[in-house]
Amino acid sequence: MLGLILRHLARFRRDQRGAVLIEMTLITPLMLTLSAGVFEFGNLIHDKLLMEAGLSDGARFGARCNSQIYTDAGLAAINCASIAANIAVYGKPAVTQTDVPRIAGWQTANVTVTIGTGCHDAVVGGVTQYRSTTAQVCVVQADGTYPYTGVGMLAFIGVGPITLSGSHQERLMRF
Repeated sequence: MLGLILRHLARFRRDQRGAVLIEMTLITPLMLTLSAGVFEFGNLIHDKLLMEAGLSDGARFGARCNSQIYTDAGLAAINCASIAANIAVYGKPAVTQTDVPRIAGWQTANVTVTIGTGCHDAVVGGVTQYRSTTAQVCVVQADGTYPYTGVGMLAFIGVGPITLSGSHQERLMRF
């Protein structure tokens, strides 16, 4: 009986027909996992960049928005911060029910635009912090968060949802 087993093992050792099948069986799960991880990471970076672009757009609008112009002209006053949040999330100032956000699931409730409350001295201790003709420089700050749930790879390896966050500042430039 032992001789029969040794003969089969010797024949199996000389035969190379199944070597590629065994190698592919060992390598395929690793390659699929790495490929899925690269795809997931790329998707996460894409969503982060879209969020940062939206925050930049919203802060830029908030830095130039002046609701006083509307009231002086006899028009209805506008809320610059809420319009800036709409621009950050949807890319446009007025939003309807059918509008789709830049990132699926991102909402204006996740965006905070603060206009002109963060004023800083242009020169501190003799060092110029901001180039300005005025003693103080006011900024607009757009902050946002987004709960990234991913495409499934993170859940597969046991990582829960990730909260992406970003912010952008613009110098207040009301006309």
